[in-house]
Amino acid sequence: MKIAIIGRSENLFSTAQLLMKHGHTIVCVLTAKEAPEYLKGSEDFRKLAAQLKVPFAHSAKIESQLPMLKDSGAEVGVSINFPAVIPKIITDAFPHGILNAHGGDLPRYRGNACQAWAIINGEEKIGLCVHRMVGGELDNGDIIERDFFPIGINTKIAEVYRFFAKRVPQLFLQAIDRLDHDPSFCLEVQSKDPKDALRCYPRRPEDGRIDWNQSAVNILRLVNASSDPYPGAFCYLNERKLIVWDAEIYDNKERFCSIPGQILQIEKSGVSVATGNGVLRITKSEQDDQVGKPELWIKSIRTRLS
Repeated sequence: MKIAIIGRSENLFSTAQLLMKHGHTIVCVLTAKEAPEYLKGSEDFRKLAAQLKVPFAHSAKIESQLPMLKDSGAEVGVSINFPAVIPKIITDAFPHGILNAHGGDLPRYRGNACQAWAIINGEEKIGLCVHRMVGGELDNGDIIERDFFPIGINTKIAEVYRFFAKRVPQLFLQAIDRLDHDPSFCLEVQSKDPKDALRCYPRRPEDGRIDWNQSAVNILRLVNASSDPYPGAFCYLNERKLIVWDAEIYDNKERFCSIPGQILQIEKSGVSVATGNGVLRITKSEQDDQVGKPELWIKSIRTRLS
C-alpha cells in the first residue's frame, strides 16, 4: 500500500520503517513539534522524508496540508499522536481512511494520558487499539486490531510504553495487511452508547502531588503512573520537594497510631511512611537533583512528609 505518515513519536517512526521493510511504500510525511519525552523528533521525520525523496511538512494545521496529502497518492494514512483532532476533509482524502494507534481499550479510555489513568484506576489490563479514524471525532471509529498488556499494583508507566514500542508497529502492519486484502475488514465496531465510553483528560506535573491521607495502594499507583518518563510523584520534606521514584506496599504486622505522612521506620531497604490506610515504603527518591535511597534525606521518625 501507499502510505502517508502523519504524527509524532518514536513509535510512528518505527512503524514507518517496519511498513517499508514489508513492502509498503511511504509517499509523504507530515509531523509537528515533538513532546519533550519523545525519542524521535521533527528532524528525524524530515530526514526520513529526504531519504525517501517524498514530500514533507511540519505543521499542526493539517487542513493546510490537504493538497500535499492528496497529491501524494496515498491510499491510507497512519497516524500517532498528531497534536490536533484530524477533520473529516482529511480522513476522506484517503481511500482507506486514516488508521490511528491508541493506548486505551476503546471505547473506554478515550482521550489523554489513558495509560496513567488506567494504572491509577487499578485496571487489570491496558488496551492498545489500531482503529480507523472518524474525521472530527476523538478516538472513534472501527477497531481493526487490538492487543492488551496486563498490569498489576507494581506496574510502572515505562513498562507499558515498552510494550507499546514493541506492539504498535506490529499492529499497524497487521492492520494494513488486512485492509490490503479486505478493505472492509473490521474487528469490532465501537459502541456509540455513552455508558461504554470513558473520557480521560490530560495530566499535569502538579497532579503527581502525594496526599498521604490516601491509601498506600492508591499512592503506589500514583507513584507508578507518574514515574519515568514523567516528572514523578512528589511530596515535601521540611518544605523541600521530595520526588518518590520507587515504592512498595509494606506490612510488618505492627499495630500503630500515627498521622498520615509520619515516618515509621528508616532502614537500608527503604523508609516506611504511614498513609490513610496501610504503610508505603519508599525505596528510591530524589531531592535537589540527587537520586538515591530516601534515608539520605530522612533521618528521624519525628519527621513527617506533607
